[in-house]
Amino acid sequence: MTVTLTKTPSFRLDGRRALVTGGGRGIGLAAASALAAAGAHVTLAARTQAEIEAAAAAIRARGEKADALVLDVTDVAATRAAIANAAPFHILVNNAGMNRPALLPDVKTEDFDAIFNLNVRAAFFAAQAVALRLIAAKQPGSIINMSSQMGHVGAARRSVYCATKHAMEGFTKAMAIELAPHNIRVNTIAPTFIETPMTRPFFQNEAFRADTLKRIKLGRLGQLEDLTGAVVFLASDAAALMTGTSLVVDGGWTAE
Repeated sequence: MTVTLTKTPSFRLDGRRALVTGGGRGIGLAAASALAAAGAHVTLAARTQAEIEAAAAAIRARGEKADALVLDVTDVAATRAAIANAAPFHILVNNAGMNRPALLPDVKTEDFDAIFNLNVRAAFFAAQAVALRLIAAKQPGSIINMSSQMGHVGAARRSVYCATKHAMEGFTKAMAIELAPHNIRVNTIAPTFIETPMTRPFFQNEAFRADTLKRIKLGRLGQLEDLTGAVVFLASDAAALMTGTSLVVDGGWTAE
């Protein structure tokens, strides 16, 4: 009797170009490092030239391919121009984001506008630009929008942040529907609290740290390496049938 065994799709990304926004540190740099290790040619984009040049140099020192692109993604015209003038990016990790936690009565309009400007407006138009460039080149792609568990639930002091990540989850689904005929997949990764330079100050508050650890059922804060597998998976052929959904990496926070 002949048994046919199913082939496992490759997680390798050789020959593909990736753009990672907010690529100089934290989740963005971890994502860029993982994609490069899987064979992709990675472009790290951020506002701080020295930071992304150092990050790209560290990836190249491992023998992998990385470039630095100085870019403020909130400047939509500049973002469109940079993407239009480059070879198509087969992978986008739409990672640049921010938060200014505040209780509802204390939310300021300028903070609301700043968070939405980066987390929703800039992310939306970066994805649009990458998709349009792929469509023009008739090439497939994978857009990975870095969302949050707060795109699925609510939390005190995060009304604006939750609003932006719920918005990202929504435009991800809609983009996935429109871009599916072009074989461009659009998904989110929704992490729990990950220890990064941006989040570390929050955890100096012992009450907040204890409450967070109680809600993460696995009992620990997320680390950057907890996300890298999800990034490579969604970028690769292993996720070829995944689009319009969210990969929740939250230690069980949203299970309750």
